[in-house]
Amino acid sequence: MIKDSENSALEPAKPHRCNLLCLGPLTFHSQAVGTQTHLSQGGRHAERNKNTFKNGLVFSSRPVKIQERIRVRVQKGAFNWQGALRVGFTNVSPSARSLPLPSLAIPDLTSSPGHWAAPVHESCCLPGSELEFWVSAGSSLYCAINNRQHKLLSGVDLSKPLWAMIDVYGQTCAISLIHSEKRGLFGIRRSCPAPEGLATTEDDKHQSLKLDESRLSRNSDDCISFLSMELPPEIRCVVCMVKEARVKLPCGHQCLCNNCSVRVMQEFNSCPLCRQVIRSLSVHSSLLEVV
Repeated sequence: MIKDSENSALEPAKPHRCNLLCLGPLTFHSQAVGTQTHLSQGGRHAERNKNTFKNGLVFSSRPVKIQERIRVRVQKGAFNWQGALRVGFTNVSPSARSLPLPSLAIPDLTSSPGHWAAPVHESCCLPGSELEFWVSAGSSLYCAINNRQHKLLSGVDLSKPLWAMIDVYGQTCAISLIHSEKRGLFGIRRSCPAPEGLATTEDDKHQSLKLDESRLSRNSDDCISFLSMELPPEIRCVVCMVKEARVKLPCGHQCLCNNCSVRVMQEFNSCPLCRQVIRSLSVHSSLLEVV
């Protein structure tokens, strides 16, 4: 377990004024944290050591409501690993957990009562991607990615309080908790606003570019096979001019392959065609199936 002094001395959240529609503050729990994971930015940013694929467990700081959607953004990736983010819920309070935490959500926690988690597909966890997950009134775990809803599992126990549970696993190295919201008949209730300024630092950009170069090197055989396919120019990635452009940017241009999208996101943060700022990435629908 990382020393409490490291994660307890978190940056204070910005002042806020709650109202009747506010769900209250929501951060990651400051003490129930994986041994290779560090919290920052007021407890809303969790980053795992890139030299390992495990020990990235984090939990919500408070119980969440049924149909309260937890929204997170993937900030960094390490493409030398397989698998990505795992999301779910637990009836076990983070404060009551023995330390150190287990290494993995699946199967270390899901094999014991009171834990439910499922993996999110790698293609939906590129840096810059945003997703939300929640438990329904019918006791099912759902995840929404690029406005497409997926049912991940059923059988969540709704008779006890539920805490959100996230495993910053595999290729996913860092995430930020954006907010949560609950939709009802009288409007949308949201958690207290997340602090501004979650921008990636220059060191983070350099690290992400190195990770992307590693991924490109690992996939060099794929590049050769793509060359032999002689893709039409209109569907090629405009950066490498080799792989198929599968990533659609907010401006509407589908002009980047998966590999190059990470580099462009971290180094330029704008569309290479029209220069519109990139706030999130959308992968072509054929890659969006969650398993």
